[in-house]
Amino acid sequence: MNPSSQSTWNPKTAKPEDFGLIGKSEVFLQTWELVKQVAPTHITVLITGESGTGKEQIAKVIHQLSPRREKPLFTVNCGAIPEGILESELFGHEKGSFTGAIDSRKGYFELADGGTLFLDEIGEMPLAIQVKLLRVLESMEFLRVGGSRMVKVDVRVIAATNKDLELAVERQEFRKDLFYRLNAVRIFVPPLRERREDIRLLATYFAEETAKANHIPFEGFTEEAFQLLESYSWPGNIRELRNLVERLLILEKGKRINREILELHLEKARDFERKLPMATHKTSEQAERELIYRALVDIRMAIEDLRRLILGMSPLRFPPTSIPIEETIEEAKTTEASASTDFRLEELEKQQIMKALDEFAGNRRKTAKALGISERTLYRKLKEYGIE
Repeated sequence: MNPSSQSTWNPKTAKPEDFGLIGKSEVFLQTWELVKQVAPTHITVLITGESGTGKEQIAKVIHQLSPRREKPLFTVNCGAIPEGILESELFGHEKGSFTGAIDSRKGYFELADGGTLFLDEIGEMPLAIQVKLLRVLESMEFLRVGGSRMVKVDVRVIAATNKDLELAVERQEFRKDLFYRLNAVRIFVPPLRERREDIRLLATYFAEETAKANHIPFEGFTEEAFQLLESYSWPGNIRELRNLVERLLILEKGKRINREILELHLEKARDFERKLPMATHKTSEQAERELIYRALVDIRMAIEDLRRLILGMSPLRFPPTSIPIEETIEEAKTTEASASTDFRLEELEKQQIMKALDEFAGNRRKTAKALGISERTLYRKLKEYGIE
C-alpha cells in the first residue's frame, strides 16, 4: 500500500508494514508504539539514532498519521546547506536583502504552513540560526531576511540528529533552551545490530521489493546466508542492508543467495565475522560483551608478545580465528593468573573505555561506536566501573 495515497489513517489500527517499516523485535515495536502515540498530536518531536537507521522515514510516518497529512511535508538537511544561506532557506528573504536576491522568496517555514517541517541533522545548525529557530518554535512567527513584516505560520517541527545533543549543550555547541524545546518527545531509532531478529524480515522485504521493481527473479536466501547477515555488525544500519540486497539482486540475477555469494559482496565480511562470531540466539548484550572480550584478548596477547620479544623469546601465536569466542574467553580467563602481566580483563576493559573516552573528548556516542558496543552498554559500563 502507498501511505501517501490514503486520506485517512487511524494511528490506533495502522500497521508499520503499511509504511515500509519492517520488524518484530521488542525495540522496534516500542519505537512504533511511540510513533503512533505522538503522531496525532501537534507536539515537537526529536528523533535520535545513528546514521542509516531510518530517522527520516519515521518522520514521514509521523506526518502521514497526523491531522496535517493533507498538507505538505518539507525536509531540510541542516548539515548540507552552507551557513550563509541556511537562514534564507528556512525563513525566506526579501528582494534586495543581499547580493543575488533579485526577488522575494518564501522559506521552508512558509512553504510548510499547515504541514510539517523535518529538520534533519539539527545538531549541525549554527548557533546564530538556533536563536532564531527557538523564537519561531515559541511564537510561530518570524521576519524574512531583510524583511520588516512578521510572518505568522502554523508548522509542526520534527527534528533529527545522530549527534549527542546533551554533550553538544555541555560544550556550548548547541543551545540548551533550544534542546529542551525540541526534546518535548524523543524517539530513539535503534541501530540494526540491536534488532538482529529483524534482519531476515528486512532482507527479504528489500529483496522482494527490488525484484518486483526491476522484474528480477528472486530465489531467496539460504539459512547460512541469513546467519551471516545476522552476525554482521551493520555500521551503515538499514541503509547499508538495503544497498547490499539491491546490489545482490542486480548482479546475481536469478540465483539463490548463499553464503559464498554473500561473502563476495559483503565488504570485509570475514573480518567482521571474526570480530563478532556470535550465535543468533544470543542477546545483543552478550554479543557486545564477547566483542569487548575479543578485543581485550588481542590486547593481552599483544602485550605478552611485546614482552617476549624484549626478553629475546619467541613471540606467541595469536589465537586462530576459527577458535570459538567462548574458548578464547575461557582461555584468557584461565591463563590470566599465570600471565606475566598483571592485567585483569576487567581492568583492561576499564582502561580501554577510559582511553576511548579520552580520545573522543568524552563523546559517549563516538566512544561506544569505536568500542563496537551500544550507548546503553557504555552507560552501564561507566556506572559499573565508576567512570565519570
